[in-house]
Amino acid sequence: MNTSTTRAARASSNNRTMTHLTRIVKTILIIAAAFSLLACGSPPLGTPSGSAPAPAQPTDAPAPAGTAYRGDDTGPLPPAMVQGKSRWVPVRWAELPGFEDDALFEAWNAWLKSCERPGPTFAPLCGEARRLSIASGDEQRGWMVARLQPFRVESTQGLADGLLTSYYEPLLKASRQSGNGYEVPLYKAPAGLGSRKPWFSRQEIDTLPEAKTALKGREIAWLADPIDALVLHIQGSGRLSVTEPDGSQRVVRVAFGGTNDQPYRSVNQWLLSQGVTKINPWPDATKAWAAQNPQRVPQLLWSNPRYVFFREEALSDFDAAFGPKGAQGVALTPGRSIAVDPGSIPYGTPVWLASSGLAGKLQKLVFAQDTGSAIVGAVRADYFAGTGAEAGQFASRVNQPLRLWVLWPK
Repeated sequence: MNTSTTRAARASSNNRTMTHLTRIVKTILIIAAAFSLLACGSPPLGTPSGSAPAPAQPTDAPAPAGTAYRGDDTGPLPPAMVQGKSRWVPVRWAELPGFEDDALFEAWNAWLKSCERPGPTFAPLCGEARRLSIASGDEQRGWMVARLQPFRVESTQGLADGLLTSYYEPLLKASRQSGNGYEVPLYKAPAGLGSRKPWFSRQEIDTLPEAKTALKGREIAWLADPIDALVLHIQGSGRLSVTEPDGSQRVVRVAFGGTNDQPYRSVNQWLLSQGVTKINPWPDATKAWAAQNPQRVPQLLWSNPRYVFFREEALSDFDAAFGPKGAQGVALTPGRSIAVDPGSIPYGTPVWLASSGLAGKLQKLVFAQDTGSAIVGAVRADYFAGTGAEAGQFASRVNQPLRLWVLWPK
């Protein structure tokens, strides 16, 4: 602490004058020390001042480097909460496996994406999250501990173990025109889709003249392999390297545009019922089976009555780094976005994920930004692996135990 006083312009031999000056100097020093202590006692950025998060205050710097997040996690825990289909049990940060080791800066893009469409619970934190995007891992961890409370997600019956699967964005060759081996259409949603629920099944779409008439002129592009088209329907979106009528090529995204509201049925389960024992990695083994049983391919396809319609989106260089938009309405971040049951975990919630299995050990910060018809229950998540064949191979290996912790504002 630095203090200073102004010395008298000249000395005095008068003892009373010296005594008076000494008192003035002592008073100045006491006041300066008091102000200094008040400044040192100001709370750091992100310290909550009440039960609800305070509005973010403008600042040029995030939390101090090297924040001791474990040491700060000593306050009383809040009560458990019931959130729709799940029960949230408060825990210490030490319970989160791998919390010290995750490269949090990789997750911050997903956080900023959530802040493009935040819900009312997380909107007050978005200003601080943006400022922390260039902070160190220790600064980010310290801020999380100051601002968020981890809750272990359980079923309403108290079960904390669940299931992790994975999905990805396929990249497939396509043509704007049918022919030359490209005979499998991808459709935009038909006019009046919502007026008939459920709409025609996959088998009816392939066989009924009424369904074919409703879809005529709705083709976006054609694929060469019906199994690739089925993969695209199951994943819900993808990218096409499409050949245009003039022979040029470009990459576009086909995003989810609706379904026929028929139930989803697992093609893998159907293959198992037919005596097929090797069904992974998907879809290679399925393609091998189809090549050996070409007359039965329609049966395989029709085993899943759900049919997906698409909408075409332009793909900029910036968009190419992210996946399609999820149910939250923001672009998915590879390796940091998950699909959840929104009846258990609200969209936009930061979640700590821990899973170990054939795909390896995953212990990381992710964000609930999507959902799916098969993603139902409290401890259930679908991990967005990214785009292309490598992501698809990874996703095919993910079917393993899961634990989840939601990180909720204090």
